[in-house]
Amino acid sequence: MKEKRAVLSSILDRVRNRFDVAAAEVGHQDAHERALLGFACVSSDGPHANEVMDRVLSFAASLGLARVAHRGTELVHLSDERPRDEVTLDWASFEEPS
Repeated sequence: MKEKRAVLSSILDRVRNRFDVAAAEVGHQDAHERALLGFACVSSDGPHANEVMDRVLSFAASLGLARVAHRGTELVHLSDERPRDEVTLDWASFEEPS
C-alpha cells in the first residue's frame, strides 16, 4: 500500500502543480491495485472546463505511473438568482501497469 500511496501522491501533486484543479483519491482506498482519482474544475464556460479536464487526464495518463482503466466526466450546472456557474467533475480509475 505504501507504493500505491507514493504513486498516487505523485500523480495528484503533479496535476495540482500544473493545473488549477482540485485532485484527490476518492475511491478504492483499500484495493492494492486500483485507485479512483477525482479532479474538479470550476468555470463559467463549460467547453473551457471540459478542455481543462481533457488536458488533466491526458497529462495524468502520460506520466506512465498507472494505467487509466476508466474515465467519466460530469458537467454540473449551478443556478439560482445568481449568474449561472458550471462545475466539471472528472474521475479516472487507475490500475497498476501490466
